[in-house]
This record gives sequence, structure tokens and C-alpha cells, in this order.
Amino acid sequence: MTNHDPRMMRQELERVREWAIEQLSEGTERPWSWYQYRKLREAVESVLAGADVAQPMEDAQKASPDRGDSLRLVGATSPSDAT
Repeated sequence: MTNHDPRMMRQELERVREWAIEQLSEGTERPWSWYQYRKLREAVESVLAGADVAQPMEDAQKASPDRGDSLRLVGATSPSDAT
């Protein structure tokens, strides 16, 4: 997949999830493939749930230096820290 548009990726994942659900609901699959479809559905649902709470990279880059919420390097504060 060369398109990195999050909306497109989400739509594709939702299509894969729906396809897996259809395969499961037909009930004609062998036990081993039924298990694989179930795992696929669960994995896609996990990815979609993670995407719902993840912060887009461009938003994270906007937030860092100016707001002071980024990590910064500090020097040692005591002689024992320097070794």
C-alpha cells in the first residue's frame, strides 16, 4: 500500500474486517481457516482501536518544541551522576 492517507488505510482495514466477518458468518470454512479469519478480524479491530487513540505524527511535531512538552537533555546535577 503506497497511499499513506489515514482515511484510506482505515477504509481498507474496515473492508478487510467486513470480509473476514462475512467468511465467518457463512459457516462453510474449515476449522483451521475459521480460526485464522477470527484472528484476522481481532487484529484489524485492534489496529482500528489503536488508530482511534493515536495522535497523528504531524500533530505531535507541532506540539513539541514550542510548548515545552518535549524531552530535553540536562546535565548531571551531582558528582555521582557524572560517572
